[in-house]
Amino acid sequence: MNPVLFYCYDAYCGWCYGFSPVMRKIQETHPTLQIEVLSGGMILPEAPIHIGATAAYIEKAYPTVEEYTGIQFGEDYLWHIRNPDKSDWFPSSEKPAIALAIFKDAHPDQQVAFASDLQYALHFEGRDLTDDEAYRHLLDKYKLDPEDFYAKLHSDEYRDRAYYEFSLVKQLQVSGFPCVLLQENESKFHLLARGYTPYETLEARLANALKDLGAGS
Repeated sequence: MNPVLFYCYDAYCGWCYGFSPVMRKIQETHPTLQIEVLSGGMILPEAPIHIGATAAYIEKAYPTVEEYTGIQFGEDYLWHIRNPDKSDWFPSSEKPAIALAIFKDAHPDQQVAFASDLQYALHFEGRDLTDDEAYRHLLDKYKLDPEDFYAKLHSDEYRDRAYYEFSLVKQLQVSGFPCVLLQENESKFHLLARGYTPYETLEARLANALKDLGAGS
């Protein structure tokens, strides 16, 4: 089988947001390499939990993400972090994971771009990814039919697909995000990145792994 690069991420993961430009560049460098983005299910509370529960932690952590990655968090996102008493956010990884599962059917070769756009929508534009309307602008961008998309967004089929990805990420023994693995065969994976990793480092590891496999990209 041809090697497959698995990028395990979560739409709500700030470090994954900072890692998005790295993955975009990896895809540009290796245009023929198959990249599968897997949603990790980082936030899946049994009952909705308000953003106020994590706002203080995020407010302390986001400047570190900006410093290490060069990414910028938007003021519309940070308003909810700085004013949790006024926010109506109840974060959940479920809906953006369903949206990604739908998107994969339509544009399997643009998974990295769509995942990046989801994170930008949340962390810069301040869109609530639990709200159906948070995705509408991306439907135009990627030429997806709104009626079809929203029907699938609330379907059991695509919800099951999202939860399958969550379970697959657990089977891969991924405990934090972002995480990048190169699959050699059905049972062998090479860990290339655990946590934020600069492009130069990841590219060198990937190039060496592909060379060992005798695979071009």
